[in-house]
Amino acid sequence: MALGLGIVLHTLAPFLPGSRLVDVTPLQSGTAESTVLVIHLFRMVLFMALAGYFGRLVLVRRGAASYARDRATRILLPLVALSPVVLLAIIGVEHYAAWLRGDAGSVPPLPSGVPYWLFLDPAHLWFLWVLVQVVAVVLLVRAVLLATAGAERLQRWGSAAGGALSARGGVLLAAVPYLVALLLQGTARHGVHQPPDLWPDVVPLTTYLGAFVVGWLLHARSDALARLTAQWRGHLLLAVLVSAAAVSLERTTDWETTPLLVHAPLVALAGWAWVLGLVGLFLQLLPRESPAVRYLADSAYWVYIAHLPLTAVVQLTLAHLQWTPVVQLLLAWAVSGVVLLLSYDLLVRGTWVGRWLNGRRHRPLLPAALGAR
Repeated sequence: MALGLGIVLHTLAPFLPGSRLVDVTPLQSGTAESTVLVIHLFRMVLFMALAGYFGRLVLVRRGAASYARDRATRILLPLVALSPVVLLAIIGVEHYAAWLRGDAGSVPPLPSGVPYWLFLDPAHLWFLWVLVQVVAVVLLVRAVLLATAGAERLQRWGSAAGGALSARGGVLLAAVPYLVALLLQGTARHGVHQPPDLWPDVVPLTTYLGAFVVGWLLHARSDALARLTAQWRGHLLLAVLVSAAAVSLERTTDWETTPLLVHAPLVALAGWAWVLGLVGLFLQLLPRESPAVRYLADSAYWVYIAHLPLTAVVQLTLAHLQWTPVVQLLLAWAVSGVVLLLSYDLLVRGTWVGRWLNGRRHRPLLPAALGAR
């Protein structure tokens, strides 16, 4: 879900005020802007919390060394290998956009020689590099605690912390690292900002390390998910109310006059209320594994990696046709979704790429369905 919301963000970006891609009415721009602001509150926090939960699950089953190798293979290696490809594709999209505008000379030519700069910009895969840093910190701290406190005591501490986080009011505790990061950032506008380069950045690292640790500790508590399932209504109601207040502050023209100590707690609390509420809601709606949901979850990693150049080309083409914005957006989702899922099913799911990204190969659905006829 977190990666899917990232695709929604990127496809809504052309409809934000000031975009050069499409011309939209103020109402449509306002709707897109509010939607993007709300998603920004919790999307990456949700992703990191889930990474922490399932990270501990893998570590408990396979051991720390196996977990570290798995993360290096499935996160660090794709980041290094695929970021240059993605960045080159995005540059190609910029040239395509300039050609559609009749302004082909506006995009600077690619530099000659070996393009080392390709490896210094992870584009929309930046979160993978942050996740690598988070995993390294957690494994290091865990090793120190194991050596000093012992496994039994560490388990008791983890269970107690997971109990506090999943108790009523635990959302306040979960939101603390997010709040601290926003205070360090000096603004809560648009939530936590994307790191500008590959150097470790204390603001996103604080936010997402905190989210990862929350997920990790929730796994350490055996009844944590049951507790969150019972509280999903309260968490989502809180999320809607606090998000409305946070977004209204961002949408006002005088948001810079709002004290950070007022704005930041609203953003942090809204973000974590969404995370805990959505986790509880989906546990309630999907008590057992669904083959369709499992398929979409398996495809999400590849689809997110590959989506940005494709969705941009589709949206640029549709914008050039000057169809209404709503039609453009719906068609962009439909066309891009079909192409991306087909590419996953035919090129990734049953191949070495699927094993690389997802840890194992799965039987593709389309060839199996055609073979059954």
